[in-house]
Amino acid sequence: MENLDLVVLRALRDWRQSGKRALLATVVRTWGSSPRPVGSIMAMCEDGSVVGSVSGGCIEDDLVFRFSQAYSGNPEQEEMPHGPPRFLKYGIKADEAHRFGLPCGGTLELLLEFDADAQALTTLITQLEGGHLMRRQVELATGQVHIAPADLPQALLIDDAVLVNTFGPAYRMLLIGAGQLTEYLATMALFNGFDVTVCDPREEYRGSWSVPGVKVVSDMPDDVVTAFKADRRSCIIALTHDPKLDDLALLEALETEAFYIGAIGSRSNNTARRQRMIEHFDQTEASLQRLRGPIGIFIGSKTPSEIAVSIMAEVLAVKNGVTLPRDMEVAWAKDKAGIAASGADIMCSI
Repeated sequence: MENLDLVVLRALRDWRQSGKRALLATVVRTWGSSPRPVGSIMAMCEDGSVVGSVSGGCIEDDLVFRFSQAYSGNPEQEEMPHGPPRFLKYGIKADEAHRFGLPCGGTLELLLEFDADAQALTTLITQLEGGHLMRRQVELATGQVHIAPADLPQALLIDDAVLVNTFGPAYRMLLIGAGQLTEYLATMALFNGFDVTVCDPREEYRGSWSVPGVKVVSDMPDDVVTAFKADRRSCIIALTHDPKLDDLALLEALETEAFYIGAIGSRSNNTARRQRMIEHFDQTEASLQRLRGPIGIFIGSKTPSEIAVSIMAEVLAVKNGVTLPRDMEVAWAKDKAGIAASGADIMCSI
């Protein structure tokens, strides 16, 4: 599954290039609980087709009903929406919030843009596909759109004059090692919108790789990390258990801005890895602070599929800026439970 924003923008562009009328809905404000965060987007075509989401489904249904009727040309319906953007608010009253599936009386406000310019959409999409972070500014009085590069991701901004939304390229994940655990983790990452690259110089592992949509490379991991050029939308995870493959790659990863860097292994393996890096590679506890291990959250998992769930959950939490409770940390939870740091622990259960 690709980056959801890109999927929405491509669908909107294709509709507009084919001459169809369409709208773009953006969540611009929320009060209380809401199903989708500020900045979420959805596109809807004149035939009622919808891509993306601004709620759990009820608001989408209402938008389809409202605007597909208008698009149909039925003289009894309101005029086809056009002109500058307009605001639409849901959940102002408790009964309406319940009707539209907004929990706890939540309210959300949308900005609706009509018949977006296909060329401006093409420019934005091309830049995103090229790996660039972009800022899209909409003049509320006219609907005019300005596209420009952005230095850093930022939350949606809106005032009486403009809406500014930052769109980024897909998040990227580099996995070192092409074993069974990697197959499960890569599959989950794809479904969460990551571009996934797997590196393994061992032919016996690469030869059995079976996950489509993943780039597989055979160079040495440290060289791959350097070429990967990880940024703040990237994560790097070592899964081989082989210090010859993992250690140098992790050291290179620590020189990047990757938001998540980690390695599979037990508490004993993790301690040994840090000691090797300090003794042989001039690292310090401070320089290794960003290196995660044992990775994942503590869910008692032992199978490759469950361990992948644990790792993916931690990656998403870090990506989304969520601080997990300490009792979900693998090492802390096992120490508290009195689980020995050897024997069964060496199996890397999480």
